[in-house]
Amino acid sequence: MKKNIKRLADISDKEERLVVGLMSGTSMDGLDVALCRFAGSGFQTQVQVLAFDSVRYDDTFKTELRKVFAQREVDFQLLVLLNVVVAEQHAAIVNDCLKKWNIDAGMVDLIASHGQTVFHAPRRLHGMPDYPNATLQIGDGDHLARRTGIITVSDFRQKHVAAGGEGAPLALYGDYFLFSKAGEDRFLLNMGGISNFTYLPGSGDADKVFATDTGPANTLIDTYMRRYYGQSFDLDGRVASQGKTNETLLAALRSDPFFGQPFPKSTGPELFSEEWVDKHLRETYIEIAPEDMITTLTELTARTIADGLLCVTKGKEASLFVSGGGAHNPAIMTRLREYLNSWHIDAVDSLGVSGDAKEAVLFALLANETIAGETVNGATLGGVPLVGMGKISFPD
Repeated sequence: MKKNIKRLADISDKEERLVVGLMSGTSMDGLDVALCRFAGSGFQTQVQVLAFDSVRYDDTFKTELRKVFAQREVDFQLLVLLNVVVAEQHAAIVNDCLKKWNIDAGMVDLIASHGQTVFHAPRRLHGMPDYPNATLQIGDGDHLARRTGIITVSDFRQKHVAAGGEGAPLALYGDYFLFSKAGEDRFLLNMGGISNFTYLPGSGDADKVFATDTGPANTLIDTYMRRYYGQSFDLDGRVASQGKTNETLLAALRSDPFFGQPFPKSTGPELFSEEWVDKHLRETYIEIAPEDMITTLTELTARTIADGLLCVTKGKEASLFVSGGGAHNPAIMTRLREYLNSWHIDAVDSLGVSGDAKEAVLFALLANETIAGETVNGATLGGVPLVGMGKISFPD
């Protein structure tokens, strides 16, 4: 063990560190793998993305994950087994990527693994006042470290919960260090399964910075694309462009109390599920064509994001930088531009980091902070103590 502690100290003291960031979101469509070179930490962080790949999961693996994802009741044995299987699958993907990139594992200092969220349960969602915020990600770090031979930092969300947060969204930390700009209020929007944005005030005031979920991004669209069309997502927003918004259903969906709760807040498919939509269909006695459902859910995504952004700015214009799968959906982006017609809207790529790689890069940054960052007693960010996150697993 002593040699491992020394190894960590050596990595911390290096001028540059090579970190592989891994991210698999609530869409569960695959694993994003980013090979990053870091120098410095905090506001002095410099990052270069050396390689990136997004590796799709096969249908069998996705089917098994959905059996335990966002379900109140699951086969507990399957959940335990998938904790190992996810790690082994991710390790195999890492090993394949490193081989493809001609990078020896011995050159890599750290793996930063988000894992796979299977249940997110902030108090506002579970509604049990005697129980705390909680969240669970599977894909054990020890197995990743053993299968790759690389020190692994994982399970980042637990420290955020322990420090008083909800465990999500964690993009706040990387966004704050990498993308803040003096004199310019910025919003960084990520649209994966769930939509979330980070607010970066031009003042740089850490007390005013926050990150929040706004509601669904692609999770409901994807669910109903599978249900009606047998497709995993609405490619280029083609189905949404063919239908009409059902305003009655949209109003019912937007009436959910979550949308009126103050920021910051977090949520997940535990709330925004097929059952949630079908409940509103029954209550409103609506029969809806498949293309109109996709259009209505696309409108729900765009409108609730815009509502949240305009609530923060009180209607004033600002700069918005977009990433995630939703950024590739013209139907969502067209509606956002209409609602935010005076805003400067651009891809996050314009800030120097690929939007597709951004989430994986941000978890790599969290690992870099864990090993090389400095924490200041009493410092907070977004109302939560500024703490190092992640559990460290050694290969031996």
